[in-house]
Amino acid sequence: MVTYLYNEIFCSKRMNKIQKFTGRFMEALVKACGYMTALTVILIVLFLFSEGISFFSMRPTEDNTALWVNKSNTVQQLSATQVKDVFDRKITNWQEVGGANMPIQLFTIDELAETFTEDQLGKSFEHVPRCINAFIDSVPGTLAFFGDKQTEAGLPAARRMEMAKISFIGFVSGTEWFPTSQPVASMGIMPLLLGTLLVAFFSIVFALPLGLAAAVYMAEIADDRIRRVLKPMIELLAGIPSVVYGFFGLVVIVPFVQEQFNLPVGETALAGSIVLGIMALPTIITVSEDALRTTPRYMKEASLALGASHWQTIKNVMIPYAGSGITAAAILGIGRAIGETMAVLMVTGNSAIIPHSLLQPVRTIPATIAAELGEAPFGGLHFKALFALGCILFVITLVINLFVELVLKKRDKQQ
Repeated sequence: MVTYLYNEIFCSKRMNKIQKFTGRFMEALVKACGYMTALTVILIVLFLFSEGISFFSMRPTEDNTALWVNKSNTVQQLSATQVKDVFDRKITNWQEVGGANMPIQLFTIDELAETFTEDQLGKSFEHVPRCINAFIDSVPGTLAFFGDKQTEAGLPAARRMEMAKISFIGFVSGTEWFPTSQPVASMGIMPLLLGTLLVAFFSIVFALPLGLAAAVYMAEIADDRIRRVLKPMIELLAGIPSVVYGFFGLVVIVPFVQEQFNLPVGETALAGSIVLGIMALPTIITVSEDALRTTPRYMKEASLALGASHWQTIKNVMIPYAGSGITAAAILGIGRAIGETMAVLMVTGNSAIIPHSLLQPVRTIPATIAAELGEAPFGGLHFKALFALGCILFVITLVINLFVELVLKKRDKQQ
């Protein structure tokens, strides 16, 4: 008997030790997973902003190219807009950019081949730097654009033209997006920013009334049998891949918009707004219905006792009470619309111009990143610009999420 009790006590202590060890191990494992997840998110954000912020320390020319002028030229620096206007022949005299009164003579690789013979350039083009230097020396108003390979031997008669660094204000307020243009890149994101906000705003204008009506129906009108069928179906819509929505928009909505408004193309901001509105419906319906169903029973009964009809109770009691939840649903829908990529890429036309109506093609920030990142040279100017776009999109989404948190906290206090 004593031996039996001893064995029972020993086994019990052993099991307790194993359970404690298992519990501590699982606790440590869960804690490690939590720390690892948080660290991963922080590292991703740091990487995004380190790449994006470094863009604003760069100049709007690639590292392997440069602009050259005669040493006697008094103009010390040109902005990207000024250089673009010079190459577009909108500026033809150095006096227009603060220099002497002499015409601007552009000199590029094309003019080099026209000005000098093959013998002068050399069989292996070994005399190219000498020819470039001779031309710049003989024409004081020259603005030459060449790569480092053509000027690696040095240009004694020339001076490298300094380019103003890209500024945040110029990046945000610029109206042209041509990141691969030469000799300088035009990187103004105003068309992309306005296109993103326009499509997102009107998608909610389209989706919110429909979503709210569906939420009211499911919360107050539909019986339990219908609600049990509809709710899973609506939530299932949120799991459909965005490319499927984009294909649906391309096949159905784009031709419809083109035919109804007699447009040359149907890929417009309106088509993008409708597709994104459909994609935002599950979020709006689910969150709004949950908010409506939290209305206290005594408030509805009091309204009905005072003689109000069912519809009057919904309109004057339930919707105002659930207002913060409905607002949160709308904002979450906007967040979904702003960050959407594939569906928008397929139906909006991808035209980087400032939109003046819903019937124009637009380009959004996520679509720009998705379409151009694969073609941008790693670490180059275009690559960094797309990361800067990602930073701006991250900030917009963060602000929206913080606003949702404030609205939900207000809702919790009301309850």
